[in-house]
Amino acid sequence: MLAFLTDAHISLSVADQIKAKRPELVIYSLQDWRGGALLQADDDVILTAALEEGLTLVTYDQRTIAPIVMQWAMEGRDHAGIIFIDEKSITQADVGGKVRALLNLWDQANFLDWTNVISYLKPQS
Repeated sequence: MLAFLTDAHISLSVADQIKAKRPELVIYSLQDWRGGALLQADDDVILTAALEEGLTLVTYDQRTIAPIVMQWAMEGRDHAGIIFIDEKSITQADVGGKVRALLNLWDQANFLDWTNVISYLKPQS
């Protein structure tokens, strides 16, 4: 089952709005997840913790996450999935765009195994 962890650069209101629209959907923001304990943690620590709880990371941070995931693949290490957002597709300020796109993705792929899947979030109209 697809469950989301939004990184620190995604507004808390994204998770809040999704929870309000779909209470059955599991989504956490890094700011609130585990009491915010991992907010300043290294990306590999966050990815490891997300794997432990089966949470797919939603992030704009392709620059630092992609090399970690490539290294993990070479080492045979798993992650719980990564959903990259491109600033040119959905801006950081576009809370509604992220909410609509994540809800659509969840509707389409909720029951898939997201282990080691890397995807890009597509904007919805």
